[in-house]
Amino acid sequence: MTHTGRIDVHAHLLPGIDDGCKNLTESVACARAMVDAGYTHLFCTPHIWPGNDDIHVGSIGEYVAQLQTTLDTEGVALKLIPGGEINLTPTYTRSTKPRDVVTYGLVGRYAIFDIWVERLPDFFEPSVRWFRSLGIQPILAHPERMRAVQDDPMLVDKLQEMGLLLQGNLQCISDPPTSLTNRTAMRFLDEDRYFMLGSDLHNLQSLPCRLEGLRLARQIVGDAKFDELTITHPLKLLDGVKL
Repeated sequence: MTHTGRIDVHAHLLPGIDDGCKNLTESVACARAMVDAGYTHLFCTPHIWPGNDDIHVGSIGEYVAQLQTTLDTEGVALKLIPGGEINLTPTYTRSTKPRDVVTYGLVGRYAIFDIWVERLPDFFEPSVRWFRSLGIQPILAHPERMRAVQDDPMLVDKLQEMGLLLQGNLQCISDPPTSLTNRTAMRFLDEDRYFMLGSDLHNLQSLPCRLEGLRLARQIVGDAKFDELTITHPLKLLDGVKL
């Protein structure tokens, strides 16, 4: 592999396919900003939503390749890798064939999902076991944004006992100190709960606060831990991926 700088593990950079970048111009501008911030690789993780039939294992690679061609033409030195952010629903594990699970690099080893709940539903733990039974390591996106976790930060113990890895959201690190998202993120950074940090990039307007979160994270945890959260651990997601 060529030189690897920061690796963004959560980004809605692909233009016009979810609630992320609206068009190609915005995608290119965001990519340039990420390179300027020290990123060399970025996982494109569009939302895997029920009913959004255009985003699946068979199409994501093509979307990524198209944007990569544009970045290369524009001289933006950012390597894109396919992925997806799964929305965990009560029916996901029953309605999804194992081969259709969107994973990092589409190689079937790591998958990231989100869920928005005030308390963990009955289907949560069985769903985590289902991922693991497929040989897939599940990763929970931005747990600090879940009300269930905000109300009971020690719920993180249960999540980790299930075998989940946790991805922190850079924006939450730069949120106001009085916010529940920031308080929870600060606690998890202090307790070394996160496996990795991701920008959850969506558009140019919200990118500055995410890059500010990147700066603050480095200041809070120090260079060694910062590199672990943004380079060393994200590199594990590239295992088996052809670049």
